Amino acid sequence: MTATPFFLSGNFAPVTEEVTATDLPVTGALPRELAGRFVRNGPNPHTGTSPHWFLGDGMLHGVELRDGHAAGYRNRYVQTRQLTDEHAAYVDDQGHADFTVGAANTHVIGHAGRILALVESSYPYEVTPELATVGCFDFDGRLRTPMTAHPKLDPASGELHFFGYSFAPPYLTYHVADADGTLVRSEEISVRGPTMMHDFNLTERFVVFMDLPVVFDLDLAIQGTMPYRWDDDYGARLGVLPRDGTDADVQWFEIDPCYVFHPMNAYDADGAITLDVVRYPQLWAGSNRDFDAAAHLTRWTIDLAVGAVKEEQLDDRGTEFPRVDPRVVGRRHRFGYAVQTDVDAQTRSGVLIKYDQAEGSARTHHFGAGREAGEPVFVPSADGRAEDDGWVMTYVFDAARDTSDFVLLDARDFEGPPVATVPLPQRVPAGFHGSWIADA
Repeated sequence: MTATPFFLSGNFAPVTEEVTATDLPVTGALPRELAGRFVRNGPNPHTGTSPHWFLGDGMLHGVELRDGHAAGYRNRYVQTRQLTDEHAAYVDDQGHADFTVGAANTHVIGHAGRILALVESSYPYEVTPELATVGCFDFDGRLRTPMTAHPKLDPASGELHFFGYSFAPPYLTYHVADADGTLVRSEEISVRGPTMMHDFNLTERFVVFMDLPVVFDLDLAIQGTMPYRWDDDYGARLGVLPRDGTDADVQWFEIDPCYVFHPMNAYDADGAITLDVVRYPQLWAGSNRDFDAAAHLTRWTIDLAVGAVKEEQLDDRGTEFPRVDPRVVGRRHRFGYAVQTDVDAQTRSGVLIKYDQAEGSARTHHFGAGREAGEPVFVPSADGRAEDDGWVMTYVFDAARDTSDFVLLDARDFEGPPVATVPLPQRVPAGFHGSWIADA
């Protein structure tokens, strides 16, 4: 008998119903200033099965907060062509990709009055605040590549910086949309080949791409599984592009082979660029498609004058899903938040970590046995001046109740009890990324 893969069992298993619930109970007190919705995306295969965790259909889970109340919860599939059109194919008979076909299952963001569900293989899908699907969004026809699931919003300009990668040339293209949501720049960037570039880095003056040795494999694509694998011969390097530069201005820096899904943040100062990232020593080598090694918070410091990169591991704990205050994206940060991944497999005790880079310390919030926390999303208070003056939002699965809670922590009292807990009417499966999307 074949064992059920991890991504189809326990809290990874998909839910079958789209639910709407209003006027949810609250333990504690929700801040009245929080007006909007916390929305998280993740794979939820509508057939109940999928060849890989990353490939299931996108489902959004949202909790609406208003006037100190939990006004409602709803979950909805993103109505992509992959979901609704059985004849839709990502690659046609001539080998050309159709970027309107994709799962839209990885992230969800708000920008320029739109809410976009994202997956790195394809175009975004726009949804309403009620999570109904508007349709595929290609920036009025200006976007001709996929869009990363991890765009960076510049907190000063309101610009959205992102990129697209592909298994066919051009392998990498850098894009900028202005504060009004108009795509104003697209720049092809030369790389060695078709790698899986999940995320990137933005500072006040630079964009830093991570050209790492997880590469496209046509045979795996034909098999219908995750079409990327580790390549010992590809090498690893960081590409530094001045934000107003072109492909010819990219400076490349060799690093030790590794893989990074998610940076925490990046900044430049005094002739150096600092990148705090969650680093895997290797990923998907041979036939292995699971995560066989923990990732650790690691700092890369690029000395632009010397042309070298210093690497320093910042924590011995396994971590993932790092986030910072959105007001410091691309700027020097003091605090960062992440999920601890190497917890006791028996108790499944969920732990979030708050890093303090100024003190070189970390605090933890333990949710207790059988309670598994998702990605922590920081939301600053309206009049807060300190970087950690605000809240951390997450969904927490409770195995004993087989359901989930929306949990709000005070970021300044991170180890203390939650500010508020909202029991949800169903389980929120383990997923990927989300955002606090405030009312306009």
